[in-house]
Amino acid sequence: MGELVVNPELCVECGLCERNCPNNAIRVYDSVPLFCMHCSPERAPCLQICPKGAIEAVGGAITINDEKCIGCKLCQEVCPIGAITINEIGQAKKCDLCKGYESQQCVESCPTGALVNNSEEVIAAKQEKLSEGFKKVQSFMK
Repeated sequence: MGELVVNPELCVECGLCERNCPNNAIRVYDSVPLFCMHCSPERAPCLQICPKGAIEAVGGAITINDEKCIGCKLCQEVCPIGAITINEIGQAKKCDLCKGYESQQCVESCPTGALVNNSEEVIAAKQEKLSEGFKKVQSFMK
């Protein structure tokens, strides 16, 4: 469960991913589900700025340790895509790739497969689509 990938072409804005996220950490904007990119730890601005070390790299995910979070909002301010929110009790929340669950809830609830936990699936689908397009162009050129 080390990644979460979106294929925006398949998103139908049904909102199931938003409603089924246990951290309320995914938003759909203009047919694109937005969520934490889980930057590499050395480049994750939220992890770098947290004064209490509450943001940690755990199993490929950048996670927030609720016990250490003081709700300073610095992580929210530096997140380049706005993927961190502050909950009703003042703690930072974001996608943790469903740590503690058997599967990623947004992936499981997506009816079109727009969200997957394997980038190779998205890449293969895009390569197939490109290949089909090239074959059509070649047939016109003959």
